[in-house]
Amino acid sequence: MCGITGVFIFSEQGQKALERLPAAVAALQHRGPDADGVFLKGRIGLGHRRLSLIAPTAAANQPFSSEGGRYTLVFNGEIFNYKKLRKELEAKGASFRTDSDTEVLLHLYARERQECLKKLTGFFSLAIYDAEEDSLFLARDRYGEKPLLFYKDADKFLFGSEMSALIALGVPRELDYTSLYQYLQLTYVPAPATMLKGVKKLLPGQSLYVRGNRVQENVWYRLPFDGEKAIHNSLTYTQQQTKLKHLLQQAVTDRLVADVPVGAFLSGGIDSSVVVALAARQVDKLKTFSVGFPEQPFFDETRYARLVADKYKTEHTELLLSNADLFENLFKTLDSLSEPFADSSALAVYTLSKHVGQEMKAVLSGDGADELFGGYNKHLAEYRVLSGGAKAEAVKKMKFLWDVLPKSRNSFAANKVRQLQRFATGAGLLPQDRYWLWATWQQEEEALALLAPESQAAVQNRLYRARKGRLLECVSRKHYDLNHVLCADWRLVLPNDMLAKIDLMGMANSLEIRSPYLDHRLVKFAFSLPASAKIGESLQKKILRDTFRELLPPELYRRPKQGFEIPLSAFLQTEGRGLANDYLSEAFIASQGIFDVQQVQRVRQLLDSDKAALVQTQAWMLLVFQYWWRKYIY
Repeated sequence: MCGITGVFIFSEQGQKALERLPAAVAALQHRGPDADGVFLKGRIGLGHRRLSLIAPTAAANQPFSSEGGRYTLVFNGEIFNYKKLRKELEAKGASFRTDSDTEVLLHLYARERQECLKKLTGFFSLAIYDAEEDSLFLARDRYGEKPLLFYKDADKFLFGSEMSALIALGVPRELDYTSLYQYLQLTYVPAPATMLKGVKKLLPGQSLYVRGNRVQENVWYRLPFDGEKAIHNSLTYTQQQTKLKHLLQQAVTDRLVADVPVGAFLSGGIDSSVVVALAARQVDKLKTFSVGFPEQPFFDETRYARLVADKYKTEHTELLLSNADLFENLFKTLDSLSEPFADSSALAVYTLSKHVGQEMKAVLSGDGADELFGGYNKHLAEYRVLSGGAKAEAVKKMKFLWDVLPKSRNSFAANKVRQLQRFATGAGLLPQDRYWLWATWQQEEEALALLAPESQAAVQNRLYRARKGRLLECVSRKHYDLNHVLCADWRLVLPNDMLAKIDLMGMANSLEIRSPYLDHRLVKFAFSLPASAKIGESLQKKILRDTFRELLPPELYRRPKQGFEIPLSAFLQTEGRGLANDYLSEAFIASQGIFDVQQVQRVRQLLDSDKAALVQTQAWMLLVFQYWWRKYIY
């Protein structure tokens, strides 16, 4: 795994960015501590940091140039089918200097240009300079496993794996208030926007072609989903299971390929347990890792992970965390975020990745299965809304009760009330509005109230509505059913939250996290399945559970979804309390001028009370933003 960055200048004024390239490469050191490299030629500069997962003798040092020097590549990712592609290229007369996927990719691009991307199995972000054309080509993988950000003005084009690299290259540090508004609802900024005006994220499946001073955007991959075709899938349920078993086994096999040992995260849920079961068949004494919170049993899944580890005799490690452990890694976690990102489980992922990264360089995970097969509680709620019936109507009619009962994510009863209240609210909305309610952590009016009047005026605009509308395209299509919700999650939640989290936290600790569920052949198949194969009245991820039932301990078959969360309110009331007192102080908020002083002080007061669970996410979003703002903007 690696980090990439680069500069393409259009005028003499852009020369300063080229001079800053070494600083941008240094900003990505955590993504690749094993080696670095810089390529400079005329108005192009490319930088690279490398984390080696193959033998040094087989590696291709980057930036990597073709024989003759026409093409130069910087590449972040893994191409799992590169050996097969190499044989095909050799049959056509190509010769190779290394045994790396980097060189195969460059040969393939030289022959087929953008079309080569469709042949790749794996994940990547890349940039290729063509000296003959004096052009730059950039691309991002199908689902957004690897990030790529860019910026363009009249003098230059800049890109990098993380915002920190672009800041080192000198991008303007001007806050995008529309992005802030979305962040306060979602806990992240969805692509293509970022928290800085003018800086964009390349969308999954998108490419850029830069020539002269013009940038052309192209889409090389679209999610293969047709709602009507999925409803009329011709395979029997048994045939569907057979194909799923084959595709997931192949995806696991591909992602075990490396010259270093590959381990696995094991949460205790269905997704990672299936991956471990399949991987343990191929890897003797597979190393598995789980995280638990013994002081907060509601958040602890380690006993379920232990059942799987015992069944497959893995070399299992349990990382048992306290609030003190989270606080120990708090500032390192926040320092790894060069853009605000407030999914609080990132704290646990960072801490786990730090521990695992001391003995492994790559692990498998179960990310993506929920979005493919309907694993979130909101998916079950959507199914029940669409199915109707007496139970759904009863919950809707009792909304007055759910509104007044205590709600939080910190206990079974209070969390159930929270879910019932959200269901009753969402059930009365149109699909687009219901999806947005269930995708966000606070509603638009709540997010707006946190902003100062001047900030509010900057966010209620056509730009916000256009961005939101694009994210809701999937739930606006004909033949609407649960699959359309999964399509929307695939575009919003997966790349911007789940995959961003594992990339940021894994690479902060030089650890590559690979998910077999993101194999494009498996994704295509999953989106061809009818919703009835994925969810029933009381069973989520139905086909995944049924297909691999014989491989799992029986306790896991009907186990309900347990989100990967941390005891956030307890943390903010103890070890994290000083952070709130500092970054949410009345003086700081007033001098900053972004947020409403009274609203933020209300959050602080509730945080210090027995109602902390009501504002824990609001508080965390504010704290993460404030830390970032003070570090990069103030």
